[in-house]
Amino acid sequence: MYRGNAVGVVVPAYNEARFVGGVVDTLPAFVDRAYVVDDRSTDGTWEEIRRHAARANERTAAPVIAAADGGTSLDRRVVPIRHPVNRGRGAAVKTGYERALADGMDVIVVMDGDGQMDPDIMPAIIDPVVDGDADYAVGDRLAARDTRRGMPPWRLFGNLLLSGLTRIASGYWHIRDPQNGYTAISADALSELDFDRLYDQYGFLNDLLVHLNVAEKRVATVPMHARYGDEESGIRYSTFVPGLSFLLLRDFLWRLRVRYLDGGVHPVAVLYALGVVSVLAGAGRLAGAVASRKRPSRGVSAGLLGGVASLAGAMLLDSRENEGLRVAADPSASFERGEADGPRAPRREDTGRTDARERNGVVDESEPTGS
Repeated sequence: MYRGNAVGVVVPAYNEARFVGGVVDTLPAFVDRAYVVDDRSTDGTWEEIRRHAARANERTAAPVIAAADGGTSLDRRVVPIRHPVNRGRGAAVKTGYERALADGMDVIVVMDGDGQMDPDIMPAIIDPVVDGDADYAVGDRLAARDTRRGMPPWRLFGNLLLSGLTRIASGYWHIRDPQNGYTAISADALSELDFDRLYDQYGFLNDLLVHLNVAEKRVATVPMHARYGDEESGIRYSTFVPGLSFLLLRDFLWRLRVRYLDGGVHPVAVLYALGVVSVLAGAGRLAGAVASRKRPSRGVSAGLLGGVASLAGAMLLDSRENEGLRVAADPSASFERGEADGPRAPRREDTGRTDARERNGVVDESEPTGS
């Protein structure tokens, strides 16, 4: 437990045989339950997960609590789960989320299985949620020059680009590091989300922010240092970049409709529409003038400038509309804050959700199956 809250940790892993065992071994003592989800790796990840989970469960010797609905007893601190087929990072996180909700966790943290996330700073990630200041907290490696020092240049450029696109799509204009998978969310906020609509691939984090904004949830950023070793990224950029771009465009239009059109036409939607139309029309005229080797008229320049001004005004107004969802980071927050309250068996509550193993076709170590 952490300050009276049951803490669950979801560890999505795909081909992380070299690192996932270390993640399991270094989980903070206050973590009540960890859900280590192997997204059908092709290396030895599943064997490593089971081996380290068995060792961790032997050490903790958690009390056996019979599930009220006759399901699996809550007798393990580390729960190994394996997808029958590879479904994507987002799907692995959703599987862990569903199990954590079913087990009655109060706060659910996500740590990737690649060992890039420092377990010692987990209290700082959790604190905004436990304090009731935020519904969702995300680590921020871009908070300052010092925190992003360990990030390779090409990753820094990509994160800065995606940060700008995600700000526009999500409405969380204070988010600097949306690709950071070190997050914490309250069970109450998580239970309000429609898991079927959340993206299954690497764009899950960006998609989740849009859904949180539509639900008007408060989001905090927590400064943290970038930490990279010799791990390899599983992202295929040839499909990731166009896929994520389309996802963000779709999410942006959906958010505008729900937040700014369903209850009546809002100035944000009007300014965005005027800006896009003006910029596209001006660009078309400019291209026509260049093709015909004519000097663009003043009207073309005025149209483009007017369109850019409309877009800027829409972004500014959108930022103000979402100011109440922004939780400022506390620069004095200590990464060492927080102590375990002692072991406590997690609650088993009726969340109204289908069991994750039945819903997603996942298997865990409690079910006999081949590896």
